[in-house]
Amino acid sequence: MKVSIIKYNAGNVQSVIFALERIGINAVVTDNVDILKTSNKVIFPGVGEASSAMKYLKEKNLDDVITNLKQPVLGICLGMQLMCSYSEEGNTKCLDIFDSTVKLFPATNTIKVPQIGWNTIYDFKTDLFKGVKENEYMYFVHSYFAEVSEHTIAKTNYGLEYSSSLQKNNFYGVQFHPEKSSDTGQQLLENFIRFAK
Repeated sequence: MKVSIIKYNAGNVQSVIFALERIGINAVVTDNVDILKTSNKVIFPGVGEASSAMKYLKEKNLDDVITNLKQPVLGICLGMQLMCSYSEEGNTKCLDIFDSTVKLFPATNTIKVPQIGWNTIYDFKTDLFKGVKENEYMYFVHSYFAEVSEHTIAKTNYGLEYSSSLQKNNFYGVQFHPEKSSDTGQQLLENFIRFAK
């Protein structure tokens, strides 16, 4: 099993590597087009800012590479948001894989922005959530959210309901950090490796 993690100017790669190692996967971090194209699974992680991340992807021609990948691709946090059509963060045109807009959480008296910490996920679709219980807790760190759309396969509520997971064809995305979400997150990563097509 050849698993690649897309190398670009976004943090949090090391914790993804460790999480994969715990399920017996030694992933390679790369921006090499040939390696990405020939991998069995590709992970698109991300902690950072949308417009600078997209700028880097375009400079390296990774925007075209990602959108044309035929194997399963998992976007995590910013990675998932960049797979949407547009982000309000930096007024950014994204990869347009998911027909969903990424918006800033409205600041209110009841919720703090960013959302940092544990929250529940529910209303699952697909085998990505095989063995995961409804309303299980996952770890989130984000100020922006993807709207619910036809591609939504899990939801979360934080002052409003939004997409905590998306899927279209071979592209999957999760807003939470499975690599920081204890055994449940580990289960989801294992599901992606074993079941995603």
